[in-house]
Amino acid sequence: MSHPHTSHPQTSPPYDHELQVLDPATEEVVATVPAASAQDVADAVGRAAKAQVRWAALAPADRARLLRRFAAVVDGHIEELARLEVREAGHTLGNARWEAGNVRDLLDYAAGGVERLTGRQIPVAGGLDITLLEPLGVVGVIAPWNFPLPIAAWGTAPALAAGNAVILKPAETTPLTALRVAELALEAGLPEHLFQVLPGAGPVAGAALVEHPGVAKIVFTGSTAVGKQVLAKGSALLKRVTLELGGKSPNIVFADADIEAAAAAAPMSFLDNSGQDCCARTRILVQRSVHDRFLELLAPAVESVVVGDPSDERTQMGPLISRSQLERVRSYVDADAPGIRGKAPEGPGFWFPPTVLTGVDPDARVAVEEVFGPVAVVLPFDDEADAIRLANATDYGLSGSIWTRDIGRALRVSQAVRAGNLSVNSHSSVRYWTPFGGFKQSGIGRELGPDALTAFTETKNVFISTEGPAQ
Repeated sequence: MSHPHTSHPQTSPPYDHELQVLDPATEEVVATVPAASAQDVADAVGRAAKAQVRWAALAPADRARLLRRFAAVVDGHIEELARLEVREAGHTLGNARWEAGNVRDLLDYAAGGVERLTGRQIPVAGGLDITLLEPLGVVGVIAPWNFPLPIAAWGTAPALAAGNAVILKPAETTPLTALRVAELALEAGLPEHLFQVLPGAGPVAGAALVEHPGVAKIVFTGSTAVGKQVLAKGSALLKRVTLELGGKSPNIVFADADIEAAAAAAPMSFLDNSGQDCCARTRILVQRSVHDRFLELLAPAVESVVVGDPSDERTQMGPLISRSQLERVRSYVDADAPGIRGKAPEGPGFWFPPTVLTGVDPDARVAVEEVFGPVAVVLPFDDEADAIRLANATDYGLSGSIWTRDIGRALRVSQAVRAGNLSVNSHSSVRYWTPFGGFKQSGIGRELGPDALTAFTETKNVFISTEGPAQ
């Protein structure tokens, strides 16, 4: 079937070809969606620029009120959005409900910042100096397929709250939830053309968005390789960018940790969303003295993970997003490689079993590259210095976990590990009210948290002389 569109040009401008959306669990065609051309992007930028001027001119309280109304409308469609996410992305129903709720929460949180987006008064001689935080204009958000709903909102909600217009290009495989959210924005009363969704191919619509001089900033989430292309193309226009890219995150387990708790928590730290998560703790670093005991506890925890129909409430892990992603993951795992393996369905769908590899060389491809699937490696270490060395032996620096009962060690290692988001005795990385972003090749800039809105503003300095004109 074809996904229904409204008559509004912000959700259905003219396109030159179509995208086919598959259900990853069954390989059935869910929808066909028109795909934007470069000209469609240019037209959308023109519409957005006009809408942005009117939006920025609204009183802050009115912008905040509309964003809260948007959040309320999303809240009324949580189950619909979640079910749509299950169909197009293969996410488990529980995860999809959380993701739809996260869009609502981000809109509410961003709305609370509209009237608090304040400048400063700086002491100067002979007058008054103030700073103004002004919107950038038109912001392009290029969202990934692994978390289509929340990550789209990470850029969209604060950008709108700061007074910008947004053009969202969802991933080719997961455009349906984005299109529906755009319809809900209109239903909530947001001005037409302020928030436009343009499905399309990355090299066509995505590139056009990055290269258009009328787009002031690009927010991109995806692979490090493509992120580098976005940065290179945007640099020709000195375009502002926020990049949230890849990861190869460590899960460091010290001998003094609660080993039972660490082993029980380890599976879903890399199996959540079938491992298609930049924050996945895919390098499990275990102190050598407890290495064997940890593996004994880890095996049943991995083998018991329920993999299957993502619409079933009991399912813990669903399929991979596509055939190409499945083949990519398979390329990292030899059939006879030693380790722990769970079970996955056979037949239609892009299924790969939970997999933990042991006896892996720390420099092996599977130990250093981002697999983006349900695959982890266990690597032993000797002492604290060795753990830090292994944790940092990667080009990435997005997230990680540290398991220890020693608070001094927890703080030392947290300071020593080069990553933007760490958790101690847990695997939590992302909250919408705290900053998120990476070190090294995991990205540029920060999203979420109390400073999210300021990332979509320009700081203007104004000096007002209080002295009379010179005689």
